[in-house]
Amino acid sequence: MYHSGFACFVGRPNAGKSTLTNALVGAKVAIASDKPQTTRHVVRGIVTRDDGQLVIMDTPGVHKPRTLLGERLNQLVYDTWSEVDEIGVCLPCPEKIGPGDRHLITQIASLDPRPLLVGLATKLDAAPPARVRNHLLDIQKLESELGIEWADIVPVSAVTEENLDLVRDLLISHLPEGPAYYPDGEITDEPTETLIAELIREVALMYAREELPHSIAVTIEEMGLREGRPEDRPLLDIYANLIVERDSQKPIVLGKQGERLKEIGTEARRRISRLVGTPVYLDLKVKVLKEWQRDPKALNRLGF
Repeated sequence: MYHSGFACFVGRPNAGKSTLTNALVGAKVAIASDKPQTTRHVVRGIVTRDDGQLVIMDTPGVHKPRTLLGERLNQLVYDTWSEVDEIGVCLPCPEKIGPGDRHLITQIASLDPRPLLVGLATKLDAAPPARVRNHLLDIQKLESELGIEWADIVPVSAVTEENLDLVRDLLISHLPEGPAYYPDGEITDEPTETLIAELIREVALMYAREELPHSIAVTIEEMGLREGRPEDRPLLDIYANLIVERDSQKPIVLGKQGERLKEIGTEARRRISRLVGTPVYLDLKVKVLKEWQRDPKALNRLGF
C-alpha cells in the first residue's frame, strides 16, 4: 500500500514549525528564525519514500493581527487547514500551553470535516525531562478540555533529531492510500527565485534590530546567468531589493558606511551559492515602501 497526502504544522509564532519542516524533509525549504512571524507564505516540503509521499505545508504562525499583512497571513493559515489530511499542532516543550494555543485548537476542532490531529511537543532538546513529562500530560488533557482526539502525541526535536523518524513514520502512516503527487527526488515546489528571496530575508533578520523583522521584505528584480562566461565558470547575477517601510529604518539596515548591508550581502551570497551550486554576484539595495504592511496595493505588489 502506498500512502500519500498533505499535512500542515500549526502553532503560535516561533513554535518550531519551519525548523521541523526542514528536518523532516532533510533539506532547507523554509527559512527559520527565532523572531516571530518569520514565515509569510505556505511552503511545501516533500518527503518521498517507498511506502508513501508526505507533502508538508508549513504555514505562518497564527497571531493577533495588527496590520493588513497579519490579517492576510492568518487567512492563509485558515485556508490551508481545509486542504490537508492531517494537522500537526506544535506546542513547544519549554513553554506552557496558553489561551492562544487552546483557541487555535478549538478553531481546528470546529472544521468539518476535521483533519486528523497529531500533538507535537516541539523543542524537546530545550526542556528538562520533568518539564517534558508534565508538558505531555498537559497536551493529553486537551482531549477532555476541548473535545478533541489526538491520533498521536510525540515529543520531538528538530535540532537533535530525537523522535524525528518516528514523527515521519506516523505522519505517513495516517495518510490515505493514493499515488505520489510529486516526482521522486523533488523536495519542494517553491520557485528558485522565491527560495533566494527568502534566504536573503533570513540573513537580514539575523542582522536587523528587534524592531525591524516585520518591516522587512525582499524582491528579486532580475536574475540570470551572466552571458559570455565559460561553461565551467558560470556566474549567477542577482539584483534584489531589501524593502523597509519607513525612512528611519533604511540607515539601520545599511549600517555605518554601509557595513551592515555588506555583511548581509556577503552571507546571503554564500547561502544562495550553496543552494544553486553556482558562484553568485548579488547586487542588494535598500528601498523604502511606505507602510507596505498596511497598504493593499503594496501587499499585492509584494505577493501577499
